[in-house]
Amino acid sequence: MKNSFMNQVQRSALLRVHVIMNSLVFLAIVTFASTAVSNDDIGKELFLKGAVPACAVCHTLKAAGAVGEVGPSMNVLQPDTARVMNAVKNGIGIMPAYANLTPEQLQILSEYVAKASRQ
Repeated sequence: MKNSFMNQVQRSALLRVHVIMNSLVFLAIVTFASTAVSNDDIGKELFLKGAVPACAVCHTLKAAGAVGEVGPSMNVLQPDTARVMNAVKNGIGIMPAYANLTPEQLQILSEYVAKASRQ
């Protein structure tokens, strides 16, 4: 009887641990998904008006509703994150470097343009 009771206690404890672990995994997935969405929103906002001058003034990016005609279309160029980062950090041709953006904003903007240019 004592063994049966101990087995039941152990199974109950294992079940609780399993439920807790599944809950933690679910919360981690939800947190990651909501962060990705907000980074896309932030990246779009930076592209449209957060960077000064706004990227959208010169560049076309369909996902952002931008139809600039001075610089290359991001949808045609489809740059990767590193290429965008290099351009916004250092400038290229007549495009200025964006010193008004923080390193985190530069990263979010670069990731957004790379992702959105392929949509």
